[in-house]
Amino acid sequence: MSLLQKDLKQVVVFQNATEAELQLILKNSIIRSVEENEFFFFQGDAAQYLYILTSGQVKLMQSNPNGQQVNLRTIHPLQMFGALGAVRSEATYPATAQALEDSSALAVESGFLHKMLETSPHISFDMMTLMTSYIQEMQARYRELATERVEQRVANALIRLAGQSGIRSEKEAAIVLSFSRQDVAEMTGTTLYTVSRLFSEWERNGVLETGRERIKILKPHDLVRIADGLEK
Repeated sequence: MSLLQKDLKQVVVFQNATEAELQLILKNSIIRSVEENEFFFFQGDAAQYLYILTSGQVKLMQSNPNGQQVNLRTIHPLQMFGALGAVRSEATYPATAQALEDSSALAVESGFLHKMLETSPHISFDMMTLMTSYIQEMQARYRELATERVEQRVANALIRLAGQSGIRSEKEAAIVLSFSRQDVAEMTGTTLYTVSRLFSEWERNGVLETGRERIKILKPHDLVRIADGLEK
């Protein structure tokens, strides 16, 4: 297989796809590149393509009529996003996809993958597994929003991000995240002021360090204690 086909094998939905199926996917797709802060699609657009990120980072966000935004999740290379059109005909994107840095993605025609799901039960099952993991994450975030104090929600969000995209520092036992305070506020249903206040307190206690669109977790175990409500 070519390098790109091998990469596709690492995508959850295509991990059990055959070589012939991977070739068909590539044949019915194009590479699309987007500059930092630009968009792959907007909330409400017709879901004509689903995307597999090949480089960069993408933020999926939803907004209400008043313009308030919620950060649903951050997409990293070899993750799929915008796949609703492959599951439901005439679907629209439920969220906006914005590039956090210069990014490229493989854009696959939704109609093509919809037909493939009908004839390839292993791909259909893996798509269902991916959707189920998203639902479980949303349920956990809703529970946190409804039952936990704001510091617990923010700590839980950082722990979740560390598991999804954290980079271990080579110089120290720390985990580095490429997110801003505003990103964390949108993820946790709180304000930038509240996140800044919490981060300032946690920096004084040596739990983390922050910079421009960067969060360094210095004491992961202390963050877990905060998330569990063991520290106030």
